Amino acid sequence: MKNILIVLSFVIGLAANAQEKKNKNAKYNVEVNGNCDQCKKRIEKAAFSVPGVKSAAWNVESHQLSVILNEEKASIADVEKAVAKIGHDTETQKASDEVYEKLHSCCKYDRK
Repeated sequence: MKNILIVLSFVIGLAANAQEKKNKNAKYNVEVNGNCDQCKKRIEKAAFSVPGVKSAAWNVESHQLSVILNEEKASIADVEKAVAKIGHDTETQKASDEVYEKLHSCCKYDRK
């Protein structure tokens, strides 16, 4: 019985450790609202401002931001917050009305 408990404790410890490991090249795709190349530059710059972001590319037509990041340094939530902070809504973060209103007229997308 004692051996079973020791083995069980070891297995649980390994499972917990495996969950804690962070991916250094995690890939994400996030929908980000925007309209033009000006938006593209602004969105990508905001994403790169987050420590740990290795790659960020926003597609004007699909509105998808493709990100590669080191999860030991940042999360996709950090990226979405940075993007919302400069006026662009994401799937989980909404830009403040004040910041959105400061966007150039061609960059003002239809808000949902």
